[in-house]
Amino acid sequence: MKVLVADPLAPEGMESLKAKTEVDVKLGLKPDELKAIIGNYDAIIVRSETQVTADIIKCGTKLQIIARAGVGLDNVDINAATQQGIMVVNAPTGNTVAAAEHTMALMLAIARNIPQAYSTLKAGKWNRKEYTGVELRNKTLGIIGLGNVGSGVAARAKGFEMRLIGYDPFASQEYAQSLGITLLPLEQLYKESDFITLHLPLTPQTKGMIGAKEFAIMKKGVRLVNCARGGLIDDEALIKAIEEGKVAGAAIDVFAVEPCTDGILFKNDKVIVTPHLGASTKEAQTNVCIDVVDQIIDVLNGKPARFAVNVPQIPAELLEILKPYMDVANVVGKMAGQLMAGQLKGLKIKYSGEIAQYDTSALKASILSGLLDTVSEEHVTLVNAGVIAQQRGLKISEQKETEVANYASLVSLEVIASGATIDVAGTVLRDETHIVRINQFWLDIVPTGGYFLLCYHTDKPGLIGAVGTITGKNNVNISAMQVARIQPRGEALMILSIDEAADAAIIKKILEVPDITGVKLVKL
Repeated sequence: MKVLVADPLAPEGMESLKAKTEVDVKLGLKPDELKAIIGNYDAIIVRSETQVTADIIKCGTKLQIIARAGVGLDNVDINAATQQGIMVVNAPTGNTVAAAEHTMALMLAIARNIPQAYSTLKAGKWNRKEYTGVELRNKTLGIIGLGNVGSGVAARAKGFEMRLIGYDPFASQEYAQSLGITLLPLEQLYKESDFITLHLPLTPQTKGMIGAKEFAIMKKGVRLVNCARGGLIDDEALIKAIEEGKVAGAAIDVFAVEPCTDGILFKNDKVIVTPHLGASTKEAQTNVCIDVVDQIIDVLNGKPARFAVNVPQIPAELLEILKPYMDVANVVGKMAGQLMAGQLKGLKIKYSGEIAQYDTSALKASILSGLLDTVSEEHVTLVNAGVIAQQRGLKISEQKETEVANYASLVSLEVIASGATIDVAGTVLRDETHIVRINQFWLDIVPTGGYFLLCYHTDKPGLIGAVGTITGKNNVNISAMQVARIQPRGEALMILSIDEAADAAIIKKILEVPDITGVKLVKL
């Protein structure tokens, strides 16, 4: 068995790999160079530098496994690997401690002005009074996202005697309580926190989630830490809030575009920046290397991988039947997750029609993957979705019924939350995924990878035109539109397929239209 190491790895893992396989270390390969040789290898290990694209995967005719020594998988085309029957693995827990500790380090740094004091003292100035800080003890820490890293931060912050509050719509009250965290709505967390730390993925829903509106409701003197993803905080709004005295300081480890060595954040002394060091410890680098090496050795010896992200344990003949409905289930989960409001209380999954006669565990995992992927800092996949749901204490019930009207099969998900209950159903029509029901409204949405604007309203003449006028004036193009209603002049739901995302200002204008009762932007 031959393994290609395309990015630098810790020596501890390399020793183990070389003892059991034939290893070639070739760093800094250009795409064409990698394509030319990848067909000679059974496995490849990368970190973040090497891009394993669909073209490269296609040339990997012998590849059995692609290993990413780290958490993120942005540089690996998972779909292309899956289509070619290649397993993809990562190391999702190896750098959890490193990221949690770096978060605490940055929190202490902005609390005690350590970088600023260091710089001025090195420059020969003794500005002791200027850098009076604050203690962490008895301060309220707001943790947004309670995955592995967020939970690790909570455990460490307890040692500093901080009061812990958190926001994660997909974490149970019991799980939060086990961490010593009180779950709160996001707006309330902003109001009560002395420190705020982010631990979320970057999605259309979370991009720029903290901006001028959010800063306005925060405590005066709040401090922010972002070791999660660049783009979660509006940089210009952050600097303005600092200049106005609303925010006392911020520590940023991640940026929208990396590497990043210049920008508005670099010009303000109350912003501490580090070059994406969250996972940069010797221990973390060793851990992730050993994790993926062990998995490669297991897979090449016919054993299962511990952290496979794309290979469900489903017989080939059953997978052929289930695969279209796995796609449906994933989209149903994504739709329900984006429409949900408040704290999740429970999930009810129903499989109706022909699909109910099969083992539906893969459909359940697909639903959870779609539901959790928008909020989990871990990469949620078909393989690990169940584990992540269990860690968060989600209460899930399943039901099967062999008969269903109008469709051969139907997959539906009811999300019970503190804000409202959302019920979404989907099926396969003409070999495509279709969302056919949202709550009591029957409709037909084909996910296109674009945006959908859902407008709840009272069915009245002129209302559709009024909404279209607003989107048109704001250069948002409508590609398709449909309306579902219970009865004439009654409750109705208008769905607009739009080419561009409607921002908060546009949504606010639509909500001002008489008889519009709710607006949601969804990306599928």
